Amino acid sequence: MTCPPLNTHCKHIVFLLCLMLLVSCNAPQETAKALDTYQTIKPIVKDTVLYSEYVAQIQSVQYVEVRSKVKGYIDRAYVDEGQFVKEGQLLFTLNSLEFEKSVQKADAAYKSAIADFRAADVEFVNVQKLVEKDIVSQAELDMIKAKADALKADMQEALVNKEQAILQLSFLSIKAPFNGMINRIPNKVGSLIAEGDMLTSISDSHDVFAYFNLSEMDYLNHVLSGETQTKIVSLKLANQALYHHQGKIEMIESEFDRETGNIAFRARFPNPDATLKQGSHGKIIVPKELKNALLVPQKSTFEIQDKLYVFVVDNSGILTQKNIISKRRIPNFYVVESGVSKEDTLLFEGVSNVKAGQKIVPVEVALEQMLPFESNDDDK
Repeated sequence: MTCPPLNTHCKHIVFLLCLMLLVSCNAPQETAKALDTYQTIKPIVKDTVLYSEYVAQIQSVQYVEVRSKVKGYIDRAYVDEGQFVKEGQLLFTLNSLEFEKSVQKADAAYKSAIADFRAADVEFVNVQKLVEKDIVSQAELDMIKAKADALKADMQEALVNKEQAILQLSFLSIKAPFNGMINRIPNKVGSLIAEGDMLTSISDSHDVFAYFNLSEMDYLNHVLSGETQTKIVSLKLANQALYHHQGKIEMIESEFDRETGNIAFRARFPNPDATLKQGSHGKIIVPKELKNALLVPQKSTFEIQDKLYVFVVDNSGILTQKNIISKRRIPNFYVVESGVSKEDTLLFEGVSNVKAGQKIVPVEVALEQMLPFESNDDDK
């Protein structure tokens, strides 16, 4: 069977179909890849207060170890541990019999010396009259005078010994040197106390000192920033609770510790409820105000060889890697010193999924709504 011949119109259609088939077979098999969409942000510029924490030791404004000045037995204790006492109040007495005898002996020696001196003085007056009548020589008078002077010196020495014995006797009565709280009493009634042994200690804690150390760098930052020594600070207690009274920095030591390289600061806190005790510990919280701080989220950064980087997005959606210098790290954010500005657009999340030069579809979000802001200093 013979096929009918094609007309001219059908020939054109067949030709076009063959041409399209040929082009489709020879063309590369490529399709346009869709761009990824990423959230972007602008850095925050705001006044920020950073809080640096330093370990502190608490000491009473006045703290004294009460020690015995003489040897003896504790005869009586007039106070108990934890008791409040007033200045001059009697705390302890030691056995006084031996010292009372010493006072009596010294008093007798003093009286004897007085009698000897008076006898020599009478003799001197009598001999002086005999000299005036040329009955005895001047040399004999001089000898009598020298004897009287020696006995006068003995009398004065005896008086000093008596006063010394009375003073020793007074040491047996131990009194409070100032108003304060009695601490532990290690030796009870009847205990033998050597000279210098501690009977108890007294602390006056209506105010307390908190001592804490700063490194040389932190010290210089504190001084060169123009901050005053009366800066207000807070105290975090050992149970992490914030002490309900604020304190003031009163003193900075005059030299650095050679071993640690630190310098000590002293803050004073009121302690009306006696919450803080001698020897306790806490953390001093020192605020530092930063004006117009530039904040970049930590999740927008990445590190390469200890350097910090971010991706900056240009108007075309192209990513550029930039190194930033951080002043301080706080929760969720870095306080940036240089590298980016508030006008830059940064990649918010996904820094590990992209690379420099990549093009994205940016969607800007409000950073303050994405991350909570806290101003604690993580570096301390």
